[in-house]
Amino acid sequence: DLDDLRETLVQLEDRFNRRHHYPYVFLNNDPFSDEFKEKIASVVSGECHFGLIPHEHWSYPEYINQTKAAEVREDMKMRKVIYGDNESYRHMCRYESGFFFRHKLMEQYKWYWRVEPGVKFGCEIDYDPFVFMEKNDKKYGFTISIREVVETIPTLWNTTMDFMKTNKDMIPASNLMEFVTGKDGGYNLCHFWSNFEIGSLDFLRSKEYLAYFDHLDRAGGFFYERWGDAPVHSLGVAMLLNKSQVHWFEDIGYYHGPLWNCPKGKANAKCWCPEGESVETRNRGWSCTLDFVALPEPNA
Repeated sequence: DLDDLRETLVQLEDRFNRRHHYPYVFLNNDPFSDEFKEKIASVVSGECHFGLIPHEHWSYPEYINQTKAAEVREDMKMRKVIYGDNESYRHMCRYESGFFFRHKLMEQYKWYWRVEPGVKFGCEIDYDPFVFMEKNDKKYGFTISIREVVETIPTLWNTTMDFMKTNKDMIPASNLMEFVTGKDGGYNLCHFWSNFEIGSLDFLRSKEYLAYFDHLDRAGGFFYERWGDAPVHSLGVAMLLNKSQVHWFEDIGYYHGPLWNCPKGKANAKCWCPEGESVETRNRGWSCTLDFVALPEPNA
């Protein structure tokens, strides 16, 4: 991942951070090598922090039956479910869902921007998204929204509904549940693709989100199914925030194979990405972005 990550960071620096020098936090379940640290620090303008993920955040909780979990992975392998037999992927999804924001290196921050190796930034970002979020009372920002692979989350919706029923006092009257609810009242599989997120750490640290994560974690679906952090974050956002607090960064050109988010019209003048390839245009049936846009504003 080192070469891919360096390429991504060079793009992010060139498009944005060379003007702002924001720090980077790198977290891993194994210690970073000196070579990794040196080669990353050499391509970024901000301070770098490298942290080790605590064992208890990247391991099986005592209430998980590991034999059952292994059987599930084997079954998903036979059914050719994407990442279905990948044990590490499950730990990653659980970590991103409920723990990264609790790392001691993250304690000093109010905002985060998730960046993954190999992604591309296709436009000049000539403003500060963090300042935009703060000034406009936004809590969560995304670039791409698509539908989840249903075989990975068979009980996630019902588990979420159970949480909502038993914690009605935590659920605001105005939220985004319409975005994730199908005509039949079930989950329509829409989620914000979490490989790009700009969000409020205070939201993730809130008692409401933490209670939701703990409820999911106890249910075991990160290991007994293959719950991803994208639908978990998205259902948490839909349940606890309203549309005015969530933002589509339409003007940030972003690629995570095989999908693009690319600005249209005049906004594309500062981009090299192909606007016709943007997922909400090219793959309308798979994308949920325009469904989000079409939702009414709170109290509208």
